[in-house]
Amino acid sequence: MATPMFRFDPVELPPEAIALRHEVRDFIAEHQHLMGLARSEFNRDFSRAMGKKGWIGMTWPKQYGGHERSAFERYVMIEEMLAAGAPLSAHYIGDRQSGPNILRFGTEEQKQFFCPKIAAGELTFCIGMSEPNSGSDLAGTRTRAVKVDGGYRINGSKLWTSNAHRSDYAILFCKMASDGKEEVDRHGGATQFLLDLKTPGIEIRPVINLLGEHHFNEIFLTDVFVPDWLLLGKEGNGWNQVTSELAFERSAPDRFLVLFQMLREMVRMAGPDPDKATAAALGKLISHLATLRGMSLSIAGMLQEGLSPNNESAIVKDLGTRYEQDIPVVARQLFPTEPELEAIDAYVSLIARSTMNAPRFSIQGGTREILRGIIARGLGLR
Repeated sequence: MATPMFRFDPVELPPEAIALRHEVRDFIAEHQHLMGLARSEFNRDFSRAMGKKGWIGMTWPKQYGGHERSAFERYVMIEEMLAAGAPLSAHYIGDRQSGPNILRFGTEEQKQFFCPKIAAGELTFCIGMSEPNSGSDLAGTRTRAVKVDGGYRINGSKLWTSNAHRSDYAILFCKMASDGKEEVDRHGGATQFLLDLKTPGIEIRPVINLLGEHHFNEIFLTDVFVPDWLLLGKEGNGWNQVTSELAFERSAPDRFLVLFQMLREMVRMAGPDPDKATAAALGKLISHLATLRGMSLSIAGMLQEGLSPNNESAIVKDLGTRYEQDIPVVARQLFPTEPELEAIDAYVSLIARSTMNAPRFSIQGGTREILRGIIARGLGLR
């Protein structure tokens, strides 16, 4: 029996995607006053401006606020935004995974209520997956929902929820407390809800990162009532839904373009005539970037075909993590400097920021161990 192979077909961008690249660059130039240094910057004004251009929910049906453009056009738009350091954080989760999951599993009422607001840049989502003491083991979630009259009563906690303190909703992953299947099936009872973060009983506490910034949060839910209409999909189908959502999260170019500005500064530091060792080191990084881009673009092609490239997405995320963590290491070797966050020199500031950001890359979106388990399963090795 032949070993299953992963699919990474070569893809050529269609003319409309190539034309869009220039339009996006013009938009970025016109909105420099709203630009940040990273995708994690949260700016609702920038998101609304993108919504007016039709660049959120680009591939969604028009009846739900989308624009029915190709996955390739969306890819080019995101690629340009990331390379420029655009502040995408206010809409990115909703556009990348929450909206698509609602479109796939939600009711007609949910699609009509949420998707047009996400596409307009007016409604912000965060991810309610990870928990204390569970890490990337989503099947080990301890957050529990109990069916009550008119809805569900939920208790538990979530960790590493980026921008929860500024978001409107979260897609919450938990288990039904009354379902005994989880003792024999770790995925039994898994369920998702659309959680209004203003609901009584929700407490959001900050988790400050190494940079002294407040992006992460811990969420505590104490007898939180969620009405019936905010159940996403079906009770017990949460595992299928969350793995579908993670495919969107792991396949995007943000898994290898977060430190693109750091790479750009390294090329600037090297100058037009670098020595052989510097040229070789930078060439290796750039060739890895080109390979990752080709693989990621291939995934965009699969999404365009309506496929679910879960295994391929895990590979790109794992390789992208290693690549991004290599960038600050190579930078310190080639151009040693004393890192300083508030430095005027862009390279000195970026080397400090990228060095302190790098450890989280191998955690967010699934640890290496989880990703390699998915890859091994895709190869039929487990």
